[in-house]
Amino acid sequence: MFNSLLKKLILKQSGKTKIWIARGGLGIAIFLLLTAIQIQSNYDFLLNNQTNKDSIGDFLVINKMLNNETIGNTEIDSSLILKLKEQSFTESIGILTPSRFKASIQSISDRFPFYTDISFESVPDSFIDIRNINFSWKPDADFVPVIVPNMFLDIYNFQFSISQNLPQLSPEIVKMIVFKITVYGNRGPVQFNAKIVGFSDRIASMLVPTQFIEWGNQYADTKESNSVSRLVIKTKDPSDPSIARFLMENQLNTNNEKLRFSKYRKIIDTVVSIAGFTGLIMLAFSLLIFTLFIQLNIANSKEEIGLLIILGASPNQLSRFLFRHFFPGNLISILAGIFLVSLLQFLLQQLLQTQAILIPAFISNTTLISGIVLIALLWYITVKTIKKYIYW
Repeated sequence: MFNSLLKKLILKQSGKTKIWIARGGLGIAIFLLLTAIQIQSNYDFLLNNQTNKDSIGDFLVINKMLNNETIGNTEIDSSLILKLKEQSFTESIGILTPSRFKASIQSISDRFPFYTDISFESVPDSFIDIRNINFSWKPDADFVPVIVPNMFLDIYNFQFSISQNLPQLSPEIVKMIVFKITVYGNRGPVQFNAKIVGFSDRIASMLVPTQFIEWGNQYADTKESNSVSRLVIKTKDPSDPSIARFLMENQLNTNNEKLRFSKYRKIIDTVVSIAGFTGLIMLAFSLLIFTLFIQLNIANSKEEIGLLIILGASPNQLSRFLFRHFFPGNLISILAGIFLVSLLQFLLQQLLQTQAILIPAFISNTTLISGIVLIALLWYITVKTIKKYIYW
């Protein structure tokens, strides 16, 4: 009966339609804000989770931009290498060491006649994407292991073999073929057996062990040079726009195909930021409206509240009644927003799974914690507003 009396005296000014419209606005604001947070969480998961890591795209081969002004001056100096190491997007750097000796490679099979001049490069083993192979060499080794770019095999199978009336070759067959590598020096040519031990999509050059490069350069009696013209870097996030910006500022170049996601990321970051900013503005307005709504109801019932206190009703009793009237409905709005975001996340996970794109089926801890923080914030604002006007 007491609660019924309070409803008649205090809440006569509040309309159910108005308060539910306000709560609907709060729910929409919560939904937009949590959606923006969850989108960002999904994006971070796609970029950083090991199940989605791209062992090819995370590595970038970098060299100086080549134009009329830089011809003959494509060396990357040590200060620029140090500067690149200090960048937040860099995990590690490897130097591509070129062969400085003349060499040729040919097939010893009559069924596969092949000969061409060739050059090689070497790179630290940690940057090679072929595993479970022995990629080392000694002068008395049976053969020189070679790693070939996949695109070389594609060019041979779909262009060269057709024009020269040669058989097409699968990777397994190519690994069985023994080649002859000839190294030319002041003391005459030296031949070595060679085998292709793997195919790479990471580095578009013929890779041989570092020991073979060092031996060949010494045998050809070429001048020692510490100059660096190509680097390979392992990056935490190849779509990071700061990579493309750094390369442009320092006149460096890489495979632009691997940086294409940096443009998409700018768009995604902008959309997420706009959604989050819109959600924050709507949340601020919703909280302001509810604060004013509570204040207006209490202010309109100021005389009735004073009379109830004179008749023996305690301020704590009135505060608890008003809190139970305003807070549960607002809590439902927040919980509804969290539920809708969770439902959309589950449906999105099911949809992307059919495209072999993996994201969590449940909302992230960040999104859930954000929802809990919003509940605590709404509770605090409701309590403070009621106390401010009850204990005047």
